[in-house]
Amino acid sequence: MFAVPAWAPRGASITELFRTCYNEVFKLAPYAEWYANALRVPGSPTRAHHQRTWGNRTYESFRPDFEAAASAFDASAWAELFAAAGARYVVLVAKHHDGFCLWPTKVENPHRPGWRSERDFVGELAEAVRARGLRFGLYYSGGLDWTFKPEPIVDVGDMFACMPTQPDYLAYADAQVRELIERYRPSVLWNDIGWPDAEGLPSLFADYYTAVPEGVVNDRWTGSRAFVEALADPAARKAFNDALKARLAATDGELVSPPPPHCDFRTVEYGDGRGMAGRKWESTRGLGLAFGYNANEETGDYLTGDALIDLYGQVTAGGGNLLINVGPRADGSIPDVQSAPLLALGAHLGLG
Repeated sequence: MFAVPAWAPRGASITELFRTCYNEVFKLAPYAEWYANALRVPGSPTRAHHQRTWGNRTYESFRPDFEAAASAFDASAWAELFAAAGARYVVLVAKHHDGFCLWPTKVENPHRPGWRSERDFVGELAEAVRARGLRFGLYYSGGLDWTFKPEPIVDVGDMFACMPTQPDYLAYADAQVRELIERYRPSVLWNDIGWPDAEGLPSLFADYYTAVPEGVVNDRWTGSRAFVEALADPAARKAFNDALKARLAATDGELVSPPPPHCDFRTVEYGDGRGMAGRKWESTRGLGLAFGYNANEETGDYLTGDALIDLYGQVTAGGGNLLINVGPRADGSIPDVQSAPLLALGAHLGLG
């Protein structure tokens, strides 16, 4: 859905903003996939752009535009590109923070009924990717869903405070992830931000490994209702933010968060993995400064072929995997500025 407005401020990476503009990081973030949140933040560049471009249209009103454009989606073309780039696995975003589902889920959203695609984008890409010998994984935003909790997020304390922990969301997220497992058997189960409550995770993981014995899960499953609910208190949220800012100021490297009770690999985002020695890990980032397509970005904001090859070498030399993100347009087309470096990497790996 965010590929329709396809806009975010440009010029500074998320890692720079955490150090220079922590108190406004998600107000200024280059993450086009966070458009719906930035639109709710008073004074944000996104809100100003939206009013100039779209007037009073709501984020939800972009759905017909998305569905019309996405009718052109070609899963086979995506799979061909990824194979030519040398990918060994592909992870599709099944549901991001806006809550819109890219498969015809049978689990109804109690706050926004029908907030899902009729077309099975997940199933089409799974089939196309596997036909080319690649593994298929799924991303699911378990920690944020703005159809359940839409309060504006400006900093990290806000983000965690905005995690829905109410029983209806826990039931919804658990049922959807189980549906994704049963229907698509993803080799990678990639959750984001956190999980509404850790109590049911051992059962969920056990059922996942039974269904997909070779499957792996990432490390973003931390679930503490007490922590999230405590951040509803502004004083507690300020104390959390102050502590995190102090940690950032005390290091010139990446902050390594404590691992959850269980994961198969750690993740870093727009980072070099210097803190991941001795662990199984993965580095993830976009080819530009966003994960979603940002029409506001310029060519210089994207990795060149040489830069992507260097990044791949750096990550793999450190023992990690590189999960490089492609941000397609709403019609599913992948801009040349993104496909070119991928093909350059494939040629470097001897696939071109």
